[in-house]
Amino acid sequence: MKPFQNLTVDHMTLLLDCELYDVMYLVFRAVFGVSREEILYERRRKAPDGKREISMTFASRIGRGGAQASAELDNTIIAAVQPSEPAGERSHVREMLADHAAAAHWQHIALRTPDLVAFHRHCLERGVNFITPILVDDHEDLIQVFSGELYHPAGRPSAVFFEFVQRNPTPEAVKMLAEHNREAWFRDTTFLGLYQEKENEYRSGKVTPFIDPELHVRLKAIAGGRQVFELTEDDVAAAEKAMLEHGASKAKTAAR
Repeated sequence: MKPFQNLTVDHMTLLLDCELYDVMYLVFRAVFGVSREEILYERRRKAPDGKREISMTFASRIGRGGAQASAELDNTIIAAVQPSEPAGERSHVREMLADHAAAAHWQHIALRTPDLVAFHRHCLERGVNFITPILVDDHEDLIQVFSGELYHPAGRPSAVFFEFVQRNPTPEAVKMLAEHNREAWFRDTTFLGLYQEKENEYRSGKVTPFIDPELHVRLKAIAGGRQVFELTEDDVAAAEKAMLEHGASKAKTAAR
């Protein structure tokens, strides 16, 4: 394992039906022991009548790290989101819940890496799709990137994807990103930016997959209908070779 593959859970996002959203806030406070200070943020939008506000999301820290050196990073955080658009207006959160006939759905898990730039490059080389460039949030001192959704060519979007983050990035990493990706600088708008990106995807009907359909087909052929315990190290090597070939082909096409 390379150092940048030492991934740990940073936070998770939970989609909630409106009937559950306020109830779960109370559960977080009374059952999980979340104090008011542990509600890290809460975002709102104007109601259709323009006279009041509606909560879109809140993020809660439900656990903190111990006494180790990295304790300030070892938190357990859950962001809860409800569909806040008017009933007659399209909402990707409402659609995600409806597609799964569920009142709650885990949307994405954020994995923290000590070197996001290296990990991102590693993923691109292996054909992984992302819906954003690496974003820099100088307010929260982190950099992050969001992947495509997990689903197969014959299926529907799953509403599940990954976020990869690095907290307290080095000044050199931030400088490089600032020079090559100035439009990605964020200040307290990361959630709204991602929300709009997913809204645009679902409205367009073109949801980016985690890997392209043709790569999925190649990997499926390598698996050959066998169970995972029957797959060998040679199969894994063949899969990575296929990924690298696909990633190189995509990079070549993008460079034209």
